[in-house]
Amino acid sequence: MRVSVIGGGRVDEEDRERAEAVGRELAERGHEIVCGGLGGVMEAACRGAKEAEDPARTVGILPTDDSADANEFVDVPIATGMGNARNALVVGNGDAAIAIDGKYGTLSEIALALDRGSPVATLGSHDVEGAEPVESAAGAVTFVEDALQR
Repeated sequence: MRVSVIGGGRVDEEDRERAEAVGRELAERGHEIVCGGLGGVMEAACRGAKEAEDPARTVGILPTDDSADANEFVDVPIATGMGNARNALVVGNGDAAIAIDGKYGTLSEIALALDRGSPVATLGSHDVEGAEPVESAAGAVTFVEDALQR
């Protein structure tokens, strides 16, 4: 499964740790990560995925037109030059989404994912009808796995 990990470009220590834990959990369960490819939640999730015993492949769909802008933990950088319009590509390339923290860009990604029928778990992020608030990285990954098996 490929999971879009979405969230703030700048995060505090608690959200950084949450994102790293989500990345590790996804990797340990054999899933790939799609993200926006920059810093904050995106970088932390990719870092966590690379720290796992069996690292996951990470895809960064960048808002810029330069693949060198990707964080160092992205395996496959995709430069779009689309700015925030690339949010549709981030969630469109995942089977599910996990949102951590975030502001309006994350809120748009949650809405886009829900609109396309993808399951969305929120971990310290926006409270949106249709998305499932969870308390841990394991809970987030379990929710999206279970939702996709239904």
